[in-house]
Amino acid sequence: MNISTVEDLFTLFNETALILQEELSCTYLEALAETGENIFHQSVLQEELSELTIKRLKKSYESVNLSKYNVEEIRRSFQLAILKGMQENIQANHQMTPDTIGMLVGYLVNKFVKQPSFRLFDPTIGTGNLLTTVINQQSGKSIDSVGIDIDDLLIKLAYINANLQSHPVQLFNQDSLEPLFIDLVDVVVSDLPYGYYPNDVRSAEYQLKADSGHSYAHHLLIEQSINYTKDGGYLFFIIPNGLFESEEAPKLHQYLNEKAYIQGILQLPLSLFKNEKAAKSILILQKKGIDVKKPKQVLLANLPSLTKAAEVEKMLGKIDVWISENK
Repeated sequence: MNISTVEDLFTLFNETALILQEELSCTYLEALAETGENIFHQSVLQEELSELTIKRLKKSYESVNLSKYNVEEIRRSFQLAILKGMQENIQANHQMTPDTIGMLVGYLVNKFVKQPSFRLFDPTIGTGNLLTTVINQQSGKSIDSVGIDIDDLLIKLAYINANLQSHPVQLFNQDSLEPLFIDLVDVVVSDLPYGYYPNDVRSAEYQLKADSGHSYAHHLLIEQSINYTKDGGYLFFIIPNGLFESEEAPKLHQYLNEKAYIQGILQLPLSLFKNEKAAKSILILQKKGIDVKKPKQVLLANLPSLTKAAEVEKMLGKIDVWISENK
């Protein structure tokens, strides 16, 4: 991947978004979605723009040929523009999975999921960065994917993100904990949002509902994801380190014992997070099924700082050995 190429494409996204932001009196992220749509369709779709602005945009769009870029260059440049927009207007639900974590999840999906074609699902897709990072690492595989998010701007950015990278992704703008109108999937990836789910009526439908008060959204999302996964399918969740230490943890343990096998828990390096309380791990589950066997032992690892290449290589080697012995 060429860094200067990523910068060139970011400049295109950024400069044209700024033009649209001013002209349409909207947020930067809304303008970014508009310019992404224009670039994909190779035309200026906003009818309310002045003639001069349309000319400026067309000149910018014509200066770049998307087919010259690979999917990772497109994803990274669009991601940089999204991150810029999020810094302007940070909301709790507008957090993007860091690239290093997304790459690691993609690596794990590639190692665990051997079939040449599979159906992939992210129930908390956000801007689509985690999903497309994972897809981009499954070379030579045919992937049919689906994503859900309750935030209409984030789902629009996910749609643009997928289109620009030519990934066929089916998207739904809805609450992921409501009934879903999707086929069962082979693989789930999700950076689980941490907190309480306010809809107690809906929570009551779940086994992992709290006995009193609001239920944990991250527990319910694990249950919902398992519900929509085929027997033997894999689930890769980015979880808070304290997931199994809360007062609701015994119920989660019991549920997972019934429904799935824990394949692994990989603790991410603390250097990736602002503080220890924000630290996360990757939880790997396999849904139970007739021919699904429990691993001989659970893969447990504390990942080294990702800047220490030799230590990371060594750890990935250990993960490879574990997979070959347990799969």
